Amino acid sequence: AAQGSLLYLDTLHAAFPQALSPRSTALLSWTPSAACTPAGWPLPTLYCTPAEAGALPSRAAALRVQLLFALRTRALRVLEAGLAAELHDALATLRSDWPRLAQDLALGRLSPQPGLPEGARGRLEALLAPDATRAAELRAECAHGFEGIMQRLWPQLEVVVVGTAQGTERLYCDALRQADCKGLPFYCPFYQVAGVLLGVNLWPEKPAPRFLLCPDWAFCEFLPCPAEEEPQTVLLGELWEGREYRLVLTARPGEYRCRAGEVLRVTGFHKQCPVVEPMRRESQTLSVRGESISEEQFYQSLCCAVGMWPGARLVDYICVESVLLGASSGACAPHYEVFVELRGLRDLSEGQRYKLDQCLQENFPIYKSFRFKGSIGPLRLHLVGAGAFAQLREALGSPVPMPRVLREERLLQLIQSAVIS
Repeated sequence: AAQGSLLYLDTLHAAFPQALSPRSTALLSWTPSAACTPAGWPLPTLYCTPAEAGALPSRAAALRVQLLFALRTRALRVLEAGLAAELHDALATLRSDWPRLAQDLALGRLSPQPGLPEGARGRLEALLAPDATRAAELRAECAHGFEGIMQRLWPQLEVVVVGTAQGTERLYCDALRQADCKGLPFYCPFYQVAGVLLGVNLWPEKPAPRFLLCPDWAFCEFLPCPAEEEPQTVLLGELWEGREYRLVLTARPGEYRCRAGEVLRVTGFHKQCPVVEPMRRESQTLSVRGESISEEQFYQSLCCAVGMWPGARLVDYICVESVLLGASSGACAPHYEVFVELRGLRDLSEGQRYKLDQCLQENFPIYKSFRFKGSIGPLRLHLVGAGAFAQLREALGSPVPMPRVLREERLLQLIQSAVIS
């Protein structure tokens, strides 16, 4: 981890020479079990946000406090988030609660809130000082809307660093690039699987993250895709550029060897080590009749449908196979239950709702065949209220990405209480 963190810091400094200036990095990351950076490399001189803020018992309280400390630092160079979802939710708090945040800045205080113990509140508040000038700037910029708000609030901001930009987190990165973070580069420095650091991104200027696999960090084997009749694993030195592979991981000597559920594509080599791009997670698939539509493929179809809804911008979504919802999904053939949060559109006609099912049929012939036969029923699309998914992430109480294809009973219960209701 230390070697990976040093590589990250060196790469960040090379691309953005002012990025390592003292107190010029703000951290938005909820780590309730340990107050440290996502990189595992706590450098307190870099950060303007106190470590204790990230360890608060409530995710929402932690992100709000960290946001307040970030807002008081006008000369911010780097905004770092453990997950893109955390940055997304912090900026949602800014949209909804900026008058109170401005008041806290002006008075140099922390407003009482759930999940912020009085002892921690007192210690954190002692680090604040009244700043009426900065509070006035915040009010003025928020009053002009939130398009490109990041660069307006922090004119010297150079880069947004996120812990992961693949899979479910890509949705938040795309949404942030289009609105709040317009004009800012996103840099995803690390490739981690099951908590194990496997690679580092040495190319922060590239929009799609690519990772150099480091041979000493874990023992990796690879199964070629598509699967062969008698699959044989290959090692790092046997990979071919342009091919896709399933990852087989042994994190440490003596631990279990397992398929990690990750599919990678080799994009090239750097000093004889392979450079890979994560493509998809095999475990995140929709398969009510064996059609196996991956999370990434479903997301692309959903984006296609949203593009046909005038004025709509996708905020968040989940998809549940109807059999997992039991009687609440109705008595028709197995189908997809999709819950979507939109911005810019309050309702959809039946014809607009059908566009998603239509996009899936156009993109996946096997899904179209099952729909034609009636063995898969019509997709059901539900709109949920603003902030429902942020409430769900708070209820999950986990600092890891939330899956978009739900299978766990505990998650389904939370969905029914936080989103479906």
